Amino acid sequence: MPAAARVQPKDFFTSEEWEPLIRRSSWKGLALVAHAWGVIGLAVAAAVVWPVLIPLAVMIVGTRQLGLAILMHEAAHGGLHPNARVNDFLGHWLCAVPIGASLASYRPYHLSHHKYAQQAEDPDLPLSAPFPVTRASLRRKIVRDLTGQTYFKQRIVPLLRAGRRDPNTLEAAQVTARSVAPFFLVNGVLVLALGLAGLWWAYFVLWLLPMATWFPMVTRLRNIAEHACTPALDDPLRHARTTRANLVERALIAPYWVNFHCEHHMFMYLPCWSLPKAHRLLGAKGVWPRMETAPGYMAVLKAASGKPV
Repeated sequence: MPAAARVQPKDFFTSEEWEPLIRRSSWKGLALVAHAWGVIGLAVAAAVVWPVLIPLAVMIVGTRQLGLAILMHEAAHGGLHPNARVNDFLGHWLCAVPIGASLASYRPYHLSHHKYAQQAEDPDLPLSAPFPVTRASLRRKIVRDLTGQTYFKQRIVPLLRAGRRDPNTLEAAQVTARSVAPFFLVNGVLVLALGLAGLWWAYFVLWLLPMATWFPMVTRLRNIAEHACTPALDDPLRHARTTRANLVERALIAPYWVNFHCEHHMFMYLPCWSLPKAHRLLGAKGVWPRMETAPGYMAVLKAASGKPV
């Protein structure tokens, strides 16, 4: 199947409008990575001082873990820093590795998603194709996320299978070992640092628990909002969705402008901080009615769980 249809920036923007949008920054990506880790640190500190805040801290840390994944995604597009080596170092070691991912593995996978968005060759199609589902089905999925079942299935089971003494899985075992070693290294440093501070328990309650519960759940909600139930048309303005997130949704579901996903697919090399301005400019030019948009995440979930029983 041919690649998904594309749009040209010149069809929507003047050169004076486009140049500031596409411009890379030597400090904004650094600031976003620092912000993600700063929010995580403040949430952990608040929960240590006031344990009653632990449930809220789990949600905040889990969302910022998603934020690290989003910034890894930004690095996959070369958007974190104009210097490729700095971009890849930030995206891999400070964003991908702490949450158990690999920038080198993610980049070709994700660019293939852009090339074949919502087509049979799209590697992300299984995430959106099952929708709409029933409300009961969506509820079961969310329960599995929040109880750690999704994390166990996606992260632990592959490790157990790869470790079998089976020549057919030897290569998979080697690949898995290489990918998890940096995760254990970085997370080992986190455990050591918290242990030296007398807070060893905080790693498990305020880092690992969010990663096993809230992070998978908000990742699922993000995936649903981005592509589920979008029109099956060869239309570059309709195979991804922009969701107008409010302040609470941005804090707990959609950090770092990830909700502007239609604009991201239209112009995939725009830095994430340029997406809100691109959205406003498209609105001023009367393009919004042609785009796939939603007024909020609840509206998307309602549509995605509207299948009759």
